[in-house]
Amino acid sequence: MLETENLGKTYSTGDEALRDVSVTIDGREVVAMIGPSGAGKSTFVRCINRLVEPTTGRVLLDDRELTGLDDDGLRNARRNIGMVFQEYNLVERLTVMENVLSGRLGYVSNWAALRRNFPPEDVERAYELLGLVGLDGMEDKRVDELSGGQRQRVGIARAVVQEPKIVLADEPTSSLDPETSRDVMDLLTDIAVDRDVPVLINIHEVDLAEKYADRIIGLHDGALVFDGPAADLTDESKGIIYRGDEPPKSGRPVGSSEPTDAGTTDRRADREPLPAED
Repeated sequence: MLETENLGKTYSTGDEALRDVSVTIDGREVVAMIGPSGAGKSTFVRCINRLVEPTTGRVLLDDRELTGLDDDGLRNARRNIGMVFQEYNLVERLTVMENVLSGRLGYVSNWAALRRNFPPEDVERAYELLGLVGLDGMEDKRVDELSGGQRQRVGIARAVVQEPKIVLADEPTSSLDPETSRDVMDLLTDIAVDRDVPVLINIHEVDLAEKYADRIIGLHDGALVFDGPAADLTDESKGIIYRGDEPPKSGRPVGSSEPTDAGTTDRRADREPLPAED
């Protein structure tokens, strides 16, 4: 379970990117974080694994506080957090397999990492995941020979090979065409169910968020203004998230009045199987 408690981030320029954001994410739910540009979505995702250092508040994963960990503690904690990046964050000159296996670097010694010497079970798991993401037979291709959608599939496989407790995806579809974006969302939602881990996706495309997410979190100007089931995302809610319309005076974010059983939902039932390749 991931918890953030009153998470805040103020940059050295004085810009306040996050203001007292408290959320809990668990089960195998798919959570989409939406909001206008500059709302703090990427900052929130990156504060979780401390790619960005929070200014205030706490981040806890399975009751272990991540904020304040030293370098060694943070390195160990990051093994439990799979990260999928907008710009893939792959090593272009290395092969698909080498990039996927980099997700296991936190589990091997520095010497083994330098020699790219991974245990046989890690290699076997990587092959399995390449099949899962539709990249069978491409393990020896260099990443710079792949399409954008294929690169994102490599990034997803790298995140999952960590065997994380949560997967974070920071705008994973923003550089992709609509069809490939749907394929990537299919993969991420399938992983939540099949691997029994929650997935948090920072995403601009509201239609994809509504289609694939069990739950939606909305940020506006760094503050949490919506938190509820995707089915509860009304036009009024979108106005609050994207235009900053005045929310009802309930004392809590719109959509948070009812609990959600999103973590038990299998959202794959009405979707076709994934294609083998881009």
